[in-house]
Amino acid sequence: MTYEQLLDAVSAQCDLLRTHLNNTTEQLNAFTKRLIQISQQLRKNIPLRDETFAADFNGFCQELRTYINEKEPIWASLRASLRARRNKDQTSADLALPAKGFNNRAKMLSRVCDEFTTSYTLFCKEYKRFTAAKLNVWLLTSCQTDLENLTGKILFLARELARKTEQNRRPHED
Repeated sequence: MTYEQLLDAVSAQCDLLRTHLNNTTEQLNAFTKRLIQISQQLRKNIPLRDETFAADFNGFCQELRTYINEKEPIWASLRASLRARRNKDQTSADLALPAKGFNNRAKMLSRVCDEFTTSYTLFCKEYKRFTAAKLNVWLLTSCQTDLENLTGKILFLARELARKTEQNRRPHED
């Protein structure tokens, strides 16, 4: 695989992760709304209408854990391949544009991860007052931490590649 193909592959994986994380954030926001409604019903002594919340939430957490476990080896191998080639000074100036594109995708992924972290924080804030059902919030916490760490690694790698290819560019000659 050429270096440009490797950058394309890592950019595509970055887009896939960003899309999935965006969808996951929307789902978590929906769970937060449901949790708020359940808490209000409990506080007002109204019979619970949402009886599948705990099972749905625990299934959501398990699916997220499975997804992260499937993607972690892919990202580890892609990062190792890029690091190995970067150290051999194979980052030519011709790859400055693809490297910058990957850097931009990594920044967008970081923003989406920040939105997920915000949603996670809001959910945990509401969960502190909820004692009606056993939820796997510990699994959600683990997933959030892993996603934040992975995003940080991706962002660091993207910045390094963009910096390295920019350094290898020659000044524009007329």
